[in-house]
Amino acid sequence: MPSTPAPTSVSAHVAHALATHVDHVFGVMGNGNAWFLDALERSTEAVFTAVRHEAGGVVAADTHFRASGRIAAATATYGAGFTNTLTALAEAAQAHVPLVLVVGDEPTSGPRPWDVDQIALASAVGARTYTVGRTDAAATTVIAIEHALSYRVPVVLAIPYDVAAIEAGPVQDAPELRLPTPLAPRGEFAGGTITELASALAGASRPFLLAGRGAWLADAGEALGELADATGAVTASTALGRGVFPDATYDLGVTGGFGAEGAMALVREADVAVVFGASLNQFTMRFGELFAPGTRVFQVDVAPAATHPHVAGFVRGDAGLVARAIVDELEAQGAEASGWRESIDAAALREQPVAPNADGLADDGRLDPRAVARRIGELLPEDRVVVSDGGHFIGWANMYWPVASPDRMIMVGTAFQSIGLGFPSVPGAAAANPDATIVLTTGDGGGLMALADLESAVRSAGGRGLAVVWNDAAYGAEVNLYGLKGLAREPMLIPQVDFAGLAAAVGAEGVAVRSLADLDALARWAATPVAERPFLLLDCRISGTVVAPYQEEIIRVNS
Repeated sequence: MPSTPAPTSVSAHVAHALATHVDHVFGVMGNGNAWFLDALERSTEAVFTAVRHEAGGVVAADTHFRASGRIAAATATYGAGFTNTLTALAEAAQAHVPLVLVVGDEPTSGPRPWDVDQIALASAVGARTYTVGRTDAAATTVIAIEHALSYRVPVVLAIPYDVAAIEAGPVQDAPELRLPTPLAPRGEFAGGTITELASALAGASRPFLLAGRGAWLADAGEALGELADATGAVTASTALGRGVFPDATYDLGVTGGFGAEGAMALVREADVAVVFGASLNQFTMRFGELFAPGTRVFQVDVAPAATHPHVAGFVRGDAGLVARAIVDELEAQGAEASGWRESIDAAALREQPVAPNADGLADDGRLDPRAVARRIGELLPEDRVVVSDGGHFIGWANMYWPVASPDRMIMVGTAFQSIGLGFPSVPGAAAANPDATIVLTTGDGGGLMALADLESAVRSAGGRGLAVVWNDAAYGAEVNLYGLKGLAREPMLIPQVDFAGLAAAVGAEGVAVRSLADLDALARWAATPVAERPFLLLDCRISGTVVAPYQEEIIRVNS
């Protein structure tokens, strides 16, 4: 390989083409991607943010898209660097998040002793690989980006080791992306179902609209608002679609295990329900009990077919386009609003339970997480993006911390049922939202697993960053699911870890929270100008005896 970087190398072609369509890259430098990163830094305007574990690069790119709608890239070296990304890559694949992972790969002459079959490994977790060559590096890069955005999936862009630095000719301007247009409902069958759906809504006494992340990605909020007004429907969202309806006056908040009991009881009174851009997974559907048996359920989605057996009518299409078609059909039918929503008090129905003890302590003397979550929710800056790791604690932020829109509550890890992706999600959210406060919610188990990127979070977010660690000295979900069944609890326990001390070691302010009064530190922090305050980590010593309602549903189903 040449001793100095070639401005017209294969890696330079990849970097230039990528940077034409991607403004941020996250990752770890190594032998396999050194030439690519050199070209990216020297020759493009794309911003590179270093993380400390390769999985963190993929997580940050994943979060960046969820928080902004703009595709980002991750990068890692070959072999061990690539295999370190697999859990995060699987999460992005299962969550349908587009990103490009640029990696080194074995030379074109064949594998070396330390190489693995990276194409097979990527395929195993749902990611397609594009391998660049000397004559097609830029074109292949653009095709990889198009594939990621068209199918909402992560892709791997591989640069063989012996190709990375070779001469590839002058760098040309990268072509514009060619992406599919929104999926319109087609054919007489779809048209007939839209007419049937509109007639059902027109005749409904208690119409209900539910929207998920797919509706947000389709930019369907305005159309859904018009549909809610036209039908007088009560509205709600999935955990990943909260805030998609423009008017919260008649909105019940989140459905499923994170939903308030009063709100979920009202959903069961609906006689017609229409679901837009939501997969109706077991958690949203409360394990089949979200709707009453008499509710007539329609689903609108880009999936090939209905995704739940309770769906009686299905329209395949973009949520925004179908919602507008339904509005037009309602107008043609002369339909009038039902009046149901004016009879309810949605704000009261959205209220979550209050911790029973005024001092905020549970019976074991540790903090009740409901009291902690409610108080933190009162103190958080309004302009915030909440990023969540996976674990039992996910209930508390989802129940007590409202957000303005779906791109303000990001749960990385839940699609693949993973923990340990929390800290590296902060750099992605911080880059995507350069003015907002970035609030991480994570557990002690996941926090320890992701500890390599605590430094990345503190460095990237600075005074805009806040981490809340729900520290119950255990793997809480396992304790609730298996400890209660009598399985040995010792493997589920974690020695009490001083996360406040760990935060201080990388330049943050760490506060051990043992009483509600200790949360005054958050109030002081929020009142301090961003430029004058450090990253803040709240090490909340909570009780493991308080079980989140969504977890109680899981326990009931599995018992």
